[in-house]
Amino acid sequence: MDNDESFQVVVGLDGSDGSRAALGWAVSEARLRGGTVRAVTAWQPPAVTAGMEGLIWDPASFEAAAKNEQTRVLKRVPAEDVPIGKLLVQGSPAAALLDASRDADLLVVGSRGLGGFSGLLLGSVSTHLIHHAVCPVLVVRPGEDPQRRDPQKLRPIS
Repeated sequence: MDNDESFQVVVGLDGSDGSRAALGWAVSEARLRGGTVRAVTAWQPPAVTAGMEGLIWDPASFEAAAKNEQTRVLKRVPAEDVPIGKLLVQGSPAAALLDASRDADLLVVGSRGLGGFSGLLLGSVSTHLIHHAVCPVLVVRPGEDPQRRDPQKLRPIS
């Protein structure tokens, strides 16, 4: 990711089916454009609510779990020809992705992450990013295969 001239794709990874699909699209897009991918995984310890004051949270365990999940997902995507940088951030996923995508050409996320309500079409993070990102945002639903795209129908992102 040393070449500032190459097409940069930032992708959010949280281990969900949507984020794995987003990674596939990000790698495919970077490959088509001779670019790079930056995989961003955000983590934060759960909030303490009434009745949980006695519990002791070990932040290092949450960070390690996020790092392990990121590594596991990245090993499963065929991307030998695409440079992938990894970023692990403590904080909210939306804030981490907005910050990481500040200089990106494209931000790719899954339509829904691991939390929230399963009936929603879009999760809170993808909705937030659509409204606040300074670069184009691609929201990918699980099951969308980037390899099945017709190259004749692709248009440049403007």
